[in-house]
Amino acid sequence: MQFQPNDRIKVHPGFWAGLQQLGIGADDIARTAQLSLETINKPVVTQSHYFAIWQAYSDLNGDTAEGIIKLATGYEISKYPPPVLAMYHARDYRDALNRMVRYKQMCPPESLQITEAGEECIIELEWLHKEQQGPPLLVGITLAFLIELGRRGTGQPLTAKRVEFSQPMGDVATLEAYFGCRVDTNSNYNRLTLERKDLSLPFLSYNEELLEILTPALDRSLDEQESNRSVTEVVKWIMKRSLTGKRPDIQTVAKELRMSDRTLQRRLTEENTNFKQLLTEARREQARAYLADPSLDIKEVAFLVGYEDQNSFYRAFKTWEGDTPSNWRVRQ
Repeated sequence: MQFQPNDRIKVHPGFWAGLQQLGIGADDIARTAQLSLETINKPVVTQSHYFAIWQAYSDLNGDTAEGIIKLATGYEISKYPPPVLAMYHARDYRDALNRMVRYKQMCPPESLQITEAGEECIIELEWLHKEQQGPPLLVGITLAFLIELGRRGTGQPLTAKRVEFSQPMGDVATLEAYFGCRVDTNSNYNRLTLERKDLSLPFLSYNEELLEILTPALDRSLDEQESNRSVTEVVKWIMKRSLTGKRPDIQTVAKELRMSDRTLQRRLTEENTNFKQLLTEARREQARAYLADPSLDIKEVAFLVGYEDQNSFYRAFKTWEGDTPSNWRVRQ
């Protein structure tokens, strides 16, 4: 299950220790990001400050690709927080990746979706707030970490099949040498494609006893997050994440929440709402956010909020806002 994000992001102390190991201090980050040391040293920061920290790291490194590889290969495992340590002690690469996807829910603002099909395994990064995407280096290090996880865990020089980014990432040749495959920086997605057969490779650091200690504690943390979120919040976020080019149905959302559609309907009724109403709200909120981006044309916005044709989107938007998308955008 995944959760509606908020604007508070935890920064593990090991993060700063890892950067210091690479020769970059918190004071360097603060100065470059134009933030106070007190602000960035807090255990929990706002999303804007979190992005500013990563952008500052990128700026201090110069080339984005070099910054990605430097952090991915130079960061010591001992500096990672418990959810990441659990991944390195998984049974095999598949187990580690599934743990990564599951426990990434505890560390917004991005989420990961994993799909196995045929001979491939595709892992896609999605922003919890699609209208607020993070710095390119943060995207790059997230995907680089996934391949680094496999290499360190299995002890083998694994390579990817494909790597796709939706933003420029600096020296592409450097990234291609690191990932061992072609890197596309003109994609609509941020995703890593692996050889599915590699997922069965055992981890050298597999530790069943340690996992028996870590897993229940991490699962309890996820349960605590769930208890702090209303079903309405969670459903709306799942809808927003699933809108692109399609209209999510209650069966799909209920399955992701690991409950029956009847139970989901009952829970929403208890919170004085229903699936149809939430879908309308999700589409309206996303439409307003996308229209605020002048680089997106109306046809793209319609697709991103789940409408197959532009005319249907026009009619719906006029019902919501009393004006056409084009006029609304001009007024805003």
